Amino acid sequence: MMTTSDSPRRSLFSRLWCDRAGNFGIATAVLFPVVAATAGVAIDLNRMVQVRAALQDSADSAVLSAANALAKDDKMSDDAVLEFARKFMKAQLNSVLPGGVSDQTEEEAEDDPLAGAVGNVERKLGKTGKTVEVSLSPSYTLATNGMTALLGWKEVTVSVKATAQATPESGAAVSMYVVLDRSGSMSFTTNTVDTSVTSCVNYSASNWAYKDIQPGKRNYLNPSRPCYVKKMQALKTASAVMMNELVKADPKGDLIRVGAVSYNDATQPASGMAWGVTTATNYITALPSVPTGGTDASGGMQRAYEALTKNNKAEESAHAAKRNSDFTRYIVLMTDGEMTGNSASWNPAIDTKVLAQCSAAKEEGIEIFTVAFMAPQRGRELLLACATSTEHYKEPTDMAGLVAAFGEIGKAAAMASTRLTN
Repeated sequence: MMTTSDSPRRSLFSRLWCDRAGNFGIATAVLFPVVAATAGVAIDLNRMVQVRAALQDSADSAVLSAANALAKDDKMSDDAVLEFARKFMKAQLNSVLPGGVSDQTEEEAEDDPLAGAVGNVERKLGKTGKTVEVSLSPSYTLATNGMTALLGWKEVTVSVKATAQATPESGAAVSMYVVLDRSGSMSFTTNTVDTSVTSCVNYSASNWAYKDIQPGKRNYLNPSRPCYVKKMQALKTASAVMMNELVKADPKGDLIRVGAVSYNDATQPASGMAWGVTTATNYITALPSVPTGGTDASGGMQRAYEALTKNNKAEESAHAAKRNSDFTRYIVLMTDGEMTGNSASWNPAIDTKVLAQCSAAKEEGIEIFTVAFMAPQRGRELLLACATSTEHYKEPTDMAGLVAAFGEIGKAAAMASTRLTN
């Protein structure tokens, strides 16, 4: 048999290829650095996510505090405000990042990972006072682990940005839409005695089916004593307290605009947005004392959203005409039940629709206060999910609690506004 000149080489290569005795060791030697580097990258990516979240939370807290401080003391210099924010952020990070961020001397400032944080302060003047804005763009450099360094990455920088606005404590410009339940259950009694009358028909879930029975007929509802305050009456009283808080913050009526709409299983015509509280107050006062119907808040929420959305320039134009450089948008959603539509049973499709409307509003920066007044579990769950935060959610179980809840909402809306805008 004839062989060519490279036959020995091929034979040697074939024997090496077929000999598996050392293949594992060779493969391990080749693959180990790759596997190690991949594992290192995964570990560092997880650290980056954690550090970035800590950095963002700390930056958010820092600019909120700095903006609030500047709103209270407008004599602070821009440098002082930014230094306040940087030190606040450093204190926050100390409890989160590995090893914290020490408080270096000026000579060590170049080693401070937050020393190069870029910041900005804006002071906007309007007829009603100042709106201040503080922003901070910090970064933090992480050393990678030895395994990631095999790929040539010895460090990685994580950056975030946070911005907050604040208005003076003398009052904040506000556009508020109130969405109120006027379904049949709002005719039911609270546990508060109405001392203004001797007796009345006390409606409840157990006797509501007989509300239309005429005198002299079977199951006619006779007035009884004592007379208890109906939920609707309690709502009108509570709304008046909220409106009074707004008036105290804006006695001239050039800061706050309010609109109102009511709903049962249908949406009633709304009052529309107007300066001051008179138009909305008159609308609420005119709600029926013995309302009827099912419960569907979706139409009312849609009306409120359309009035306050940024795509609708009406509110922006109205405030600009009063020289309000900025304003906060609120929706106050109240119910005493669960979403049933025009039936007597819970309708999950309406819940889904209302939740979607709440989410759309919150994504646009509209703050939502919710009040679940003596409401069943599904009603409470829906309104808790709709609220901007747990602090924006109220769950009163009696008239006194309802009045207190609406009063707190009025105070919160009218007070100085400090909020994140990033």
